[in-house]
Amino acid sequence: MIRNHPRTPSRPPRTFFRSRLARSRSRSRSRSLRVRRALDLALPTAWGAVAITFKLACPLAQQTGLGARIASSAVFFAVGTGLILHVRRGLQRELRQLRKIAGAAQNVLLRPLPPRVDGLAIAAGQLSADRGATVGGDLYEVIATDHGVRVVMGDVRGHGLAALATVAAVLGSFREAAHDEAELSCVLRRLERAMARHLRERSRDEHPAAGGTDPVSPIAEEFVTVLLLEIRQDGEVLALNCGHPWPYLLRSHVGPAAVPRGYAELVVGGEPLPPLGPFPLPAELPVVACGRLLPGEGLLLHTDGLEDARDARGRFFPLAAALAEAVRVQPVVPKAVIRTVYTRLLRHTGGLPADDAAILVLRNDRNRVPLQHGEPRVHSAAK
Repeated sequence: MIRNHPRTPSRPPRTFFRSRLARSRSRSRSRSLRVRRALDLALPTAWGAVAITFKLACPLAQQTGLGARIASSAVFFAVGTGLILHVRRGLQRELRQLRKIAGAAQNVLLRPLPPRVDGLAIAAGQLSADRGATVGGDLYEVIATDHGVRVVMGDVRGHGLAALATVAAVLGSFREAAHDEAELSCVLRRLERAMARHLRERSRDEHPAAGGTDPVSPIAEEFVTVLLLEIRQDGEVLALNCGHPWPYLLRSHVGPAAVPRGYAELVVGGEPLPPLGPFPLPAELPVVACGRLLPGEGLLLHTDGLEDARDARGRFFPLAAALAEAVRVQPVVPKAVIRTVYTRLLRHTGGLPADDAAILVLRNDRNRVPLQHGEPRVHSAAK
């Protein structure tokens, strides 16, 4: 005999609860927004009602004596001050919201770098020239690929929110090309095409009279300097430079007296290529072989906001001396290097610098590979 058991009601799918939760949160945000708008309108209305009531109903306001005039002026001054403070508070709230949105956008573009990438210790920092802002025109990225660790350091003309679109175009292209292209020169070609496409789109947006066609000339003032590095497994460093400052080689050395001594030497790479944007790159892109980065040694990449920073007397920031001080302790510690450089930079300028200043430090923590006889190290400038 077959018995009919009551059917157990099925549970609603999980997405049902998620959608209800999302709708509930949306309604809650909508209600809080309506309350905030009502308060924004209620306070000025209340201040205005106080002023009108005082003028029409208060007997003191009807008098013409000196004391009555002083009292009336005090009341209207208080009302005006309250309105100004209310408007100021609203503007500050909007400014904080804009900074929060801009910071979130930059965090998406400049993703926090991991502490290690394929045996390299990494640290990065950025100091914006805009007071209270975290958004700048500097860009950097480190990616481990089948062709080695590839690094980009760039500086967009200008700083602030206007440079974010260019940063997005360059970084987005690099993150794809670094994996796809076997040659470093092909990666740079991809960046050049992405930059040219970005300039054409901006030109069409700013010149709608062109009727959807490309304007005669793109935005000639927009450009970005780029330094591309490829660090292979054996420490060999390859570079392509488009108008960007060359990096510094960092190493600590203990002398015969066991006294730590730090060295910061400029890497020699020849004449840079033109920046991306205003001029096309040459047909041949010779990759510069910079030798090998030995274990324990570091490379510091930076933007020109550091070397161009001046003090009150017009003297440039001594970056090499600051780096030598930062690497006196062995081994080279990327975070400590950045902290020391920024501390000395702010002390030198007496405040924020005139331009954005970004720093990227890489230290080779891979197993020691013997240097072959006659093989060059990372080329550095002679003292």
